[in-house]
Amino acid sequence: MFSPEPTATAAVTASNTVAVGSGLNEDQQTLTKFGLRMNILVTAGNTLVPIDKVRCISNIFTGRTGAAIGIHGHERGHTVTLLTSHPEVVTGLAGAASTPGSSRWTLLAYKTFDDLENMMAGLIKPREPEAPAREALAGASGFLGFDAVIHCAAVSDYRSAGIYSPAPGTHFDPERNLWESNQSSPGMQDRAAGKVKSKEAELWLRLVRAPKLVDRIRSDWQFAGLLVKFKLEVGITDEALLAIAERSRIQSAADIMVANTLEGAGSWAYLGPVSGNYQRISRRQLPERLLALLESKHKVHHG
Repeated sequence: MFSPEPTATAAVTASNTVAVGSGLNEDQQTLTKFGLRMNILVTAGNTLVPIDKVRCISNIFTGRTGAAIGIHGHERGHTVTLLTSHPEVVTGLAGAASTPGSSRWTLLAYKTFDDLENMMAGLIKPREPEAPAREALAGASGFLGFDAVIHCAAVSDYRSAGIYSPAPGTHFDPERNLWESNQSSPGMQDRAAGKVKSKEAELWLRLVRAPKLVDRIRSDWQFAGLLVKFKLEVGITDEALLAIAERSRIQSAADIMVANTLEGAGSWAYLGPVSGNYQRISRRQLPERLLALLESKHKVHHG
């Protein structure tokens, strides 16, 4: 557990507009010339799950991969909205002088699982008159109607649903995985507070499964564009990883999957399916190869 800074949501939108083809190489000019420019939503970073007002649980990911993909997409001439928990990573990757700045670039910062869920719902879900939050986000991102969603964020699988201490006479036997009590039955005491006290000998955190945001993109939010999903596993073979990744892609109705293991995350990833197969590529190649694959699929879909 660690203590986050107060939850906040910030939006940064550049005001200057870049003319079509300005600053683009020949291939990128062709991209916009033939109307293949996409409006892309990229999620990046980690989500915080609050335990109380000063403590939370999270994961180790910083959003560098998603930020790099978003920056590269912008460089290729696309309109990019980046949702990230680490906006400072964008400057770190691009450099202060070359941080994306145009009407085609929007950065929205989030902290918690709920922040990200609400932002994604507001941006992706079809327009509803009773959704003012969507209108506010639309103003930040320029316009609605994404051609592709690249869901790279490392989203929490569980939410906190209470914190407890054993009642007097109750204890847990870790060797037998059993609760025991010298009373009629074991019991727990609710210790929820703005700042949970540290006087207890032990505390028990209740976690409940959170909704899979990537699965909500198609079902609840009715997104019909291109969807990219990411899958990370730990301590398994490449063969097992690819089998899990393809099942996961199909489950979420994603068009493209990026899969890797924690052990190899810094050096390679699998991208696919491409002609029915997955290709192992270097992490440095990932933004370019992924965007190229998206562009090819977008071109096919739009004739």
